[in-house]
Amino acid sequence: MMISWMKIVWNTTKVFFAFSICTLVFYFGLLWINQEYENYHRYDEPKGKAVKVFNLSSDKDSNAVKRLFYFYQTGE
Repeated sequence: MMISWMKIVWNTTKVFFAFSICTLVFYFGLLWINQEYENYHRYDEPKGKAVKVFNLSSDKDSNAVKRLFYFYQTGE
């Protein structure tokens, strides 16, 4: 009777420590990834021979209904 109780306590302790270690590794991994992307400036001016690829169209016949239909059709 005593051996099975000690075995349960030992197995529970092992699971607790394994869970704690995995949680800490995951937490510090998230901190590391956050720190890496914190200094990443996505909206800086491009360097080199960059070309602007987005152009707003000023068509008179493109109205909101056509754009909405296009959105539903293509999902963009």
